[in-house]
Amino acid sequence: MTDVESTHVASDLAPRAAIQVVPLRALPVSALVVVFVALSIGENWKWGLVFCHVAGGGLWTAVDLFVGLVVGPILGRLSIPARAEFSARFMPKMVVLMPTIVLMTLATGFQIAGSQGNLAAGSPNHAWLIASFIVVGVMAVIALGILEPANIAVLMEMNKPRPNGELIGRLMRRFVYTAGVTGVMQVATLVIMTRVASR
Repeated sequence: MTDVESTHVASDLAPRAAIQVVPLRALPVSALVVVFVALSIGENWKWGLVFCHVAGGGLWTAVDLFVGLVVGPILGRLSIPARAEFSARFMPKMVVLMPTIVLMTLATGFQIAGSQGNLAAGSPNHAWLIASFIVVGVMAVIALGILEPANIAVLMEMNKPRPNGELIGRLMRRFVYTAGVTGVMQVATLVIMTRVASR
């Protein structure tokens, strides 16, 4: 991106009203999900655990694939003002959504594995579970250690009086590319999970 384009981006973003980095209206929903997950784990409630694990895993997979394979290519073809408008509306939702579904999926998955004896070294699913832990561990690090900080950095930059368009562009590309990587990794998770469930 040239200096002229960066200046153009800054001028496009400057008049924008402040973006709410964390959408406060979404927090009660996230809190209810966390409470439901905690109760399901505390009571070892099978239906609650399976529901949270399947729903969370499905959402995580869908979001990663959608952002990486659908949103990414579209975003790359949008004009700079349209890209900024999309980011201002889309990114705050991801700040709450991703940590919630990652917690929901991993916490209940671990509890289910333990209650079914799959964590025991003698379990026929033990090796598959270890492979799953490695894959979802990497995905969790990417989601919470790369995607989330990039997301927040974009929103903070857009809230500045003179946003750095080049920086926003770089952060958005990082967000989309890493979401694509986790989307591909989700396919490996689906293979592992269906293998475990069928044994």
